[in-house]
Amino acid sequence: MPPTAMASPTQSPATATELSRIGLVVHPTRNVDEAIGAARDWAAGHGAELVQISVPGRRRDVTREGRPEDCDLIVSVGGDGTMLAAARAALDARRPVLGVACGSLGALTSVAADGVRRALDRFAAGEWRPRPLAGLEVSSDRGDELVALNDIAVVRGGQGQIRTTAKVDADLYGRFAGDGCIVSTPAGSSAYALAAGGPLLALSAEAFLLTPLTVHGGFCPPLVIGAGSRLELEIDVGHGGARFEVDGQVTDLKVGSLRVSLRAEVATLVGFDDQESLLAGLRRRRIIIDSPRIVADRHRA
Repeated sequence: MPPTAMASPTQSPATATELSRIGLVVHPTRNVDEAIGAARDWAAGHGAELVQISVPGRRRDVTREGRPEDCDLIVSVGGDGTMLAAARAALDARRPVLGVACGSLGALTSVAADGVRRALDRFAAGEWRPRPLAGLEVSSDRGDELVALNDIAVVRGGQGQIRTTAKVDADLYGRFAGDGCIVSTPAGSSAYALAAGGPLLALSAEAFLLTPLTVHGGFCPPLVIGAGSRLELEIDVGHGGARFEVDGQVTDLKVGSLRVSLRAEVATLVGFDDQESLLAGLRRRRIIIDSPRIVADRHRA
């Protein structure tokens, strides 16, 4: 499928919605009692049904199971990983996802656990803005197709190096040997890619990112690729093998020849005008830190 035009990271305010059924995606181990209790109380007070959406690797029973397409809203209770799992579950159903952080607010979650009731009130009243989330469309020479919301990563699984040839719109970008590579959406650029030294893309960027991992010699820096372009990767995993990760989860897809493009509005997150921005969150979590000289100047002032 060819890439589609990108949308702005936030759109016009939504309309009021009568919530008859709310789907929950729950972190398997974190303390989520406050958030779940608040959602139950709100649902009981508004005549809504609360169901649980089953997602791979996150089994924790809190209520009866339901289907995303039967829900008016999906609520993720956990962190960014749970939010990604919820957004993936909502893909085909095209339902909005509200992220509740049980712990530190991340890049994708909208409210803390003590803000669940107010967030549901605001959603039902239409006092929210859709936050379109772009995705990566990935296909292989074996006919495999998948969608990633954050990133895909090819990482060596043992001894030896992965040899990668990267082309953009059939033009050769580089050939590199090393630990593998990461391809990220704008949202995913603040995750694995940033930790590996890649640049940070604003959520409004109409682009995606290729970040080589620990290249052995040569020079092949991270590459920002326009939304209308296609990335082609030829990957030789060598005798050591490799693992292929989609949004941080290992898959059984066999790497070889991959084609990657950016697709707009794969999922819709619930956003509020007064919620923390991505950059503010990165600074609060001290992922972005000022130069010591600047900090010293501010202390003196």
